[in-house]
Amino acid sequence: MTKLTVVQVLPSLASGGVERGTLEVGKFLTQQGHRSIVISAGGRLVKKLTRQGSEHISCPIGRKSLLTLRQIPKLRRFLLSEKVDIVHARSRLPAWICYLTLKTIPHRQRPRFITTVHGPYSVNAYSAIMTKGEKVIVISEMIREYVLRHYQVNSDKLQLNYRGVDTADFPFGFQPSVQWQESWYQQFPQTRDKILLCLPARITRWKGQQDFIELIAALSKINPQVHGLIVGETKPGKKRYLQEITDRIAELNMQSHFTFTGHRSDIRDIMAMSHIVYSLSTEPEAFGRIPLEALSLGRPVIAYNHGGVAEQLNRILPAGLITPGDKVALQAKSLQWLITPPEVPKNQEFSLQSMLENTLAIYHSLAVPEKAS
Repeated sequence: MTKLTVVQVLPSLASGGVERGTLEVGKFLTQQGHRSIVISAGGRLVKKLTRQGSEHISCPIGRKSLLTLRQIPKLRRFLLSEKVDIVHARSRLPAWICYLTLKTIPHRQRPRFITTVHGPYSVNAYSAIMTKGEKVIVISEMIREYVLRHYQVNSDKLQLNYRGVDTADFPFGFQPSVQWQESWYQQFPQTRDKILLCLPARITRWKGQQDFIELIAALSKINPQVHGLIVGETKPGKKRYLQEITDRIAELNMQSHFTFTGHRSDIRDIMAMSHIVYSLSTEPEAFGRIPLEALSLGRPVIAYNHGGVAEQLNRILPAGLITPGDKVALQAKSLQWLITPPEVPKNQEFSLQSMLENTLAIYHSLAVPEKAS
């Protein structure tokens, strides 16, 4: 099979699902003998990326400034000199820079252009770039429907490729080590011997922290051992919202029933020791990796019934789906599962390996066998 040189492009490699997916694809490409290059402004994941065999080119390709257009001649020279086969854009501004660059390259020497629509972007001409790939990867049926509803796109161009979870990283029945637990309880002694309910989500208004706080407040009146874990980073622009929700907890006099952990790289261990994991986003998630990772561990998940998360639970644990915003049903389901935990079947459908093989097949379907010299 033709060995490919693939460039993935995104704003940065700090954290997040898009960034993790980029690393997973890069690692798989190198394992299969292909050349993997990532162009971004960098971030905490660069070391891991390069350790796994990919190359990283540092470039402010996602900076929202007209000066970013200056990257086009540099990118053109790079794509030609490295004989790149595939350019895979994962974000809007980088996609525009790549698209404009590729237009300057003669057709016979031009890399093929792929985009992934990772979310329901605001509908406008700027976002339309994500539908301009020769193939457009959509990460859920929700996103497929969104693209077809809002853009004039040939449905044959769309490639549904669900995100997947690596069952080696999130094995069914996993339990944290004694050493990890000792470290955890040393840092968060207030969580020892508690019934831990976990909301893993960055601190932002639509991720459902308000509903989670009201849920824990209600449940703790019935069982004082209930304790809420709010796991996720607070970006600089969200400090006011963090203050708002901590004020609400204080107003309810519930400070002893909540732990804010901030960003954690050990989310697997935290979810594995939680009784229930929640996904309470008030807006539909394009896919939502965290609920799938929790299910892969065998942990029960209660989620609002919309978006990509609903697609997962419908196949694995449909009993965990709740009408969005229905706090009565949310409380009732939580109480029911605290008394009688559900059996969580093994995830068979959403595997990382399947996602990676599908991605590579899409690359190969477009790859030019020979470059013009």
